[in-house]
This record gives sequence, structure tokens and C-alpha cells, in this order.
Amino acid sequence: MTWIDTHCHLDAAEFADQADEVARRAEALQVGMIVIPAVERANFSTVRNLAHAHANCSYALGIHPIFVPQAQEADLLFLRESVEAAMADPRFVAIGEIGLDYFVPLLTESAMRAKQEHFYAEQLKIARDFDLPVLLHVRRAQDQILKQLRRIKVPGGIAHAFNGSFQQAQIFIDLGFKLGFGGAMTFTRSLQIRRLASELPIESIVLETDAPDISPAWLHPEKNSPEQLPRIGDVLAELRSMALPDIARITSDNARTVMPRLVALS
Repeated sequence: MTWIDTHCHLDAAEFADQADEVARRAEALQVGMIVIPAVERANFSTVRNLAHAHANCSYALGIHPIFVPQAQEADLLFLRESVEAAMADPRFVAIGEIGLDYFVPLLTESAMRAKQEHFYAEQLKIARDFDLPVLLHVRRAQDQILKQLRRIKVPGGIAHAFNGSFQQAQIFIDLGFKLGFGGAMTFTRSLQIRRLASELPIESIVLETDAPDISPAWLHPEKNSPEQLPRIGDVLAELRSMALPDIARITSDNARTVMPRLVALS
């Protein structure tokens, strides 16, 4: 029984010099693959190096909406060039983390909304051009995210930390996306997220930690870790009245389906 953590910021400062040990402990708990998304140009090499340091790690490249304010147009060209070079790297699996964030006040100002939307659309074009899935940050921006996905066709991806409606979920699924569930699902008060996790087609669900963020109920407010993924999976098994090995197998298969480059790694 092995697990795939489809979204983990193992390079985050919160892990400092512990990232290697965290990856090893996760592997000992049957977390067979951790996908580490980049968030800005400055950490492209960091996520790449981490992925190559551990057999249970892979990486994605992209510019996160929270880092868009300081990003430059040249960073999009650098991303395209980096992706082109990374296509020969078996540990490179997706474009991400990209998307839109209409929750952080700075990012809701009209000029910054426009810049976010520009960076999001241009990164979708890179994913389209290289036939790569995308790892999407979607915060208070479901409809705007979907509008661009209808316009710029990419080969699927993951709506990370999904918290939309059933109707929005179905549109993502119809566009070839899986929906990411993690620590938020473990809180009994998270009624809508738990309902989504319980009732959406199991073939549409992947698991994630978003470590060091979105800690599960038993860990909050301490930092999250990929080591928590099996226990998060256990919550999903309980919600769906399924056997834990089946949850591990199906969610891992779903991750490989939406990120085909994982097949050779996990």
C-alpha cells in the first residue's frame, strides 16, 4: 500500500534543513511519491534538486499567484525555457503551482487581478504547448479559473485544495481534472468539503498535504508534513466507507492518470 502526495512544498522555509529527513520519514510510512511544486523563479532549482535527492520526490515548475506581484514578464520566458529543458528530466511532472487568488487583499486590487490573470493565462499556454498537466491554486476564483481553462485547453491537472460547488467540481472533471483533498477534510466542521469528498466520484479524487500548510485536525496549528498523508487517507476511507488499501490504490492511480509522467517513477 503506497500513497502519492500530489502537493507538498517540501522546499518551504518551515522545513529548513529537515526536508531530507521529512522525505525519508514519509517514505518509511509508504508515501511513495511527493510532488513538489515551485512557486517562483527563485525556487525552480531548489525543487528540482530536492526531487533528485529522493526516490520518492518529483517536481513541477510554475509561478504562484501570491508571487505574481514581484514577478516580471521575463520570468514567464524563463519558465518556458526551464520547462523545455526539464522535459528530458523524468522527475519533472507538471506546471505548477499556478492559478488565481482573490482572497489576499493585495491581490484583489484591479491592477493586480489583471496581472494575476495574465500570468495564469500565459502559464496555461506553456502547459498546452508542452502537453503538461497543471497544478492549480484556486482561492475564491473558481469561475475565473474555469473560464480560462475553457479558452486555453490543457491536458488536465489538479484543482488543489478543492473547495468549490458540486457543479464546479463537475466542470473541472469534464475538463480532465482531478480534485485535491487534504487536511481541511479532516475537520468535522468542514461540512461542504467532507460532503464533496464523500460524494464525488472516487476516480476524481487525489490526496495532498500542501505541507507545511493546511495541517489536519490532529496536528493543527503545528506545521503539516507529507508523513500525515496516510492518516488523511484514513479519514477519506471513513467518509466513503471504503477499505484503506483501496483508497491508497485508487487515489494513487488517479494521480498517475492526471500526471502521466509519474508512471515511470511510482
